[in-house]
Amino acid sequence: MTPRERVLHAITRRQTDKTPKEAGFTPAAFERFREHTGSDDPAAYFRMEPRSVGFHPPAGLNDFSAYLQRLPEGARINSEYGTAEVPGDFYHFTHRVFPLQTANTVTEIEAYPWPDFTPSYRHTHLDAEVQRWHDAGYFVDAFAGHIFEVAWQLIGFEEMFEKMITNPPFVEAVFEHITKDNCFKARRMAEAGIDMLRLGDDVGMQDRLMMQPDMWRRYLKPRLGRVIQAARDVNPSIPVWYHSDGDISLIIDDLIEVGVTVLNPVQPECMDVYALQRQYSDRLAFWGTIGTQTVMPFGTPDDVRRTVREMIALFGPGLVLAPTHVLEPEVPWENIVAFFEAVEDH
Repeated sequence: MTPRERVLHAITRRQTDKTPKEAGFTPAAFERFREHTGSDDPAAYFRMEPRSVGFHPPAGLNDFSAYLQRLPEGARINSEYGTAEVPGDFYHFTHRVFPLQTANTVTEIEAYPWPDFTPSYRHTHLDAEVQRWHDAGYFVDAFAGHIFEVAWQLIGFEEMFEKMITNPPFVEAVFEHITKDNCFKARRMAEAGIDMLRLGDDVGMQDRLMMQPDMWRRYLKPRLGRVIQAARDVNPSIPVWYHSDGDISLIIDDLIEVGVTVLNPVQPECMDVYALQRQYSDRLAFWGTIGTQTVMPFGTPDDVRRTVREMIALFGPGLVLAPTHVLEPEVPWENIVAFFEAVEDH
């Protein structure tokens, strides 16, 4: 099988010649990769099957100075939505600066300098880029964006939840701007011929949702459905991958209802993987399953190999194996190698 065929079979729960795989690297883990391999391309070196495409960045950022008047020293705007960050003191982690933290009215939201994804220079390359990867035999996906995460990074995390209760029109206005952006991106990505649309929002904690399910269903479910439908208006059968860390078991049926077909990352520390397999393996494919809070940082290479075999036996053939988050600095190099070797050897 080609890499593309392998992933397409896996995410549609058909038999593959072997299980496809993927992994992301934090900056510290990537530097260790370079030291050990001399390569700058983990995907090529470890023969990962998926490749991703995306919109080009804007030619310049909008003027957010009225909303970020007193930036802390060392802060920089890190998003075309105007969010800013301050370097932290622990690896790649940063502190956020929220440009809409003191806003309270829909009028303020409508006056905000929202980004524009529609200029042709931002997306006309997609068609040729997708074709180039397809010609090389690779599976191609694209991420159309978060909704909830972009919103709270504009408003503030605690302020986001407070306003969802006390000021729904304000929150709805923010969500609407982001949703419209994501609908445009999803439609354009589908037009370019991607094999799978990626979406997601971290709405789960270690043992529960961040909000009551009814609140998620009110604010986020219909908007997620609109983004999926924008892509399906172009390609009715396009697979849709959805990411949320944590325990999101209470909304999995809702995700399926709006069109999600691939669930990521399936954290074994947060959800019962055996119950997920029993309940959803006829409706979902799974992408992830290898714990980055347990076996990857703290297991032995043999533990990693054993876990890979167990997850393939449990979820195959509807499985793309991956660590459930980017590989953190604590993960031993030997465990990274063991993960990829175990997949290839199975």
